[in-house]
Amino acid sequence: MLSPEIVNVWPHNLMSEFNRIDTCVSVFPYVSIDAEFPGIVYHQINIPKHSMESLSPAEFYAVMKRNVDALKLIQLGLTLSSSDGRSHYSWEFNFRDFDSDHDLQNPESISFLKRQGINFLKNKQRGIESWVFAVLFRRIFSEPGKNLKWATFHGPYDLGFLIKILTGMELPESLDGFMMLVRGFFGDEVYDLKEVVRVFGLGGGLEGVARSLNLERVTGKRHKAGSDSLMIMRVFFELKRKCSEEEMNRILQSYMMNGFVRS
Repeated sequence: MLSPEIVNVWPHNLMSEFNRIDTCVSVFPYVSIDAEFPGIVYHQINIPKHSMESLSPAEFYAVMKRNVDALKLIQLGLTLSSSDGRSHYSWEFNFRDFDSDHDLQNPESISFLKRQGINFLKNKQRGIESWVFAVLFRRIFSEPGKNLKWATFHGPYDLGFLIKILTGMELPESLDGFMMLVRGFFGDEVYDLKEVVRVFGLGGGLEGVARSLNLERVTGKRHKAGSDSLMIMRVFFELKRKCSEEEMNRILQSYMMNGFVRS
């Protein structure tokens, strides 16, 4: 396995790192993503935070859309993996869109991200313009025939923020409209591991699932986008090793992010 270095991406190395990604993606067909954003600020009325899973997919999407439309992306982590899961490349893209002094945020989430090492002033002063990222991302990943497989962990928000910057627009009004964009940008093979792990008797957050699988975080901190995207990929391949390829394919087919299997 290649050394799991996470490359921090800023404007000065954005183009060179996207050139690396372009070179790698043809032989590293598995992609995992993780987004860091300023927390959740809107909730379904009369529904406690811990009961969000009781919402229907359409209700969940309405809450998610309201949050994604109102908030700004801070970091995006991206990991590419070989088909056997033994070789990884990871990147952490740092955006300048969010202003911690003025923009809408969940204060508890911002305090936590600061403790994890995110420097909001540096991001604001030296971060990537999201529209520039979007142009380069679309150039590579929106080409037909890539046949990539995408892994997320509780992925609706990650995909929501990524689609928001790729389109430069608010999310569609309907869940069906959103899923059309998901399929348009990423294809049909987009998996939410938070749902998949239930088949294996696991649950909880990414860190807890990783511990249950005896996976240690080899680099970075939790809730840093690059490190979390790498952990998502490692969880994905650890699950694949627990059953036959035929069985895993059957499980994945059942848990594609097709209109939010569950939320």
